[in-house]
Amino acid sequence: MRFAFSSRWMLTGLLVIAGCKSHDNTPIAKETTPVASGAPKIYVTNEVSGDLSIIDSGNWNVLATVPLGKRPRGIHASPDQKTLYVALSGTPISGPDVDESTLPPPDKSADGIGVFDVATNKLVRIINGGSDPENFDISLDGKQLYVSNEDISAVSIIDIASGAIVKSLKIGAQPEGVKRTPDGKQVYVTSEETSEIAVLDVVAGKIISTIKVGHRPRTVAFTPDGKYAYVNAENDGTVSVLDTQKHKVIKTIQIGQAGLIKPMFVLLSPDASRLYVSTGRGHKVFIIDTATNAILNSVEVGQRPWGIALSPDGKTLYSANGPSNDVTAVALPEATVIKKIKAGTGPWGIVVLKN
Repeated sequence: MRFAFSSRWMLTGLLVIAGCKSHDNTPIAKETTPVASGAPKIYVTNEVSGDLSIIDSGNWNVLATVPLGKRPRGIHASPDQKTLYVALSGTPISGPDVDESTLPPPDKSADGIGVFDVATNKLVRIINGGSDPENFDISLDGKQLYVSNEDISAVSIIDIASGAIVKSLKIGAQPEGVKRTPDGKQVYVTSEETSEIAVLDVVAGKIISTIKVGHRPRTVAFTPDGKYAYVNAENDGTVSVLDTQKHKVIKTIQIGQAGLIKPMFVLLSPDASRLYVSTGRGHKVFIIDTATNAILNSVEVGQRPWGIALSPDGKTLYSANGPSNDVTAVALPEATVIKKIKAGTGPWGIVVLKN
């Protein structure tokens, strides 16, 4: 077979035929498929590019980039880790200081919860997630989703099998973070604008309490026994410690100067001895000793780190850095950066799964 070329010499890197050489007789590298090492995989939602980056934590190869839809943000794994669920939204991207009247109208047809099959690396289904779903959590039995609907100030209960909204409950303005208690009986939903948490009783299907917290709460982390919860306060530079039995704040941890350090995401180590806090415009992840509430260390990871996750063995922390368009791997307990891996545009949420 003959090949016709538009120029006399082919550019090195464009040729993908094995064994060919360039005009000066030097070997030309062929394109290769990324190889998996068998190590845990990192899954990152990219809010701006609308896709999912799949990264091998053993060799740092980007194994695949899978289109998902508009504004993929919250991401969580099913209890058996065979499925990933991703919140998708057709509402235009904005910030706290943006005049929303200047934005284009939302594309409500793009709203939903993407269902991603881990074995095949495919988006297999999109189910109803209510209006403008941002984040969510999964019931203990894996049959329901609890979804924050940011633009209508509500939390929706979704039946996964049918994709139907079982119930939608009004809560405070701009809900975002959603976290189920370890016993599965309650769900905490943060409301950024009204600085509060709505407590959903799962069995009763109603809001049983509202807890006032610091300004712009966005995420929640529970201790394994469910007795305490940690909630960020982005605009205060703090993290609140809650007594979950009394539904009230019992301690406030100062992370840094308000406005400079903006706590965004809170994550506990498996034994709850350490609390990890990403700080958005602060560029850092802070490490807190939960026994003393003292800051042990901090590490600069990138521009506006938001979602963070731990490796299955708890020895590595990963941060999704939005404007940096990358993921940073941090060795623990040393708190040293060991690798930066390019992701899509606007990394937001992150999950790490064993193979």
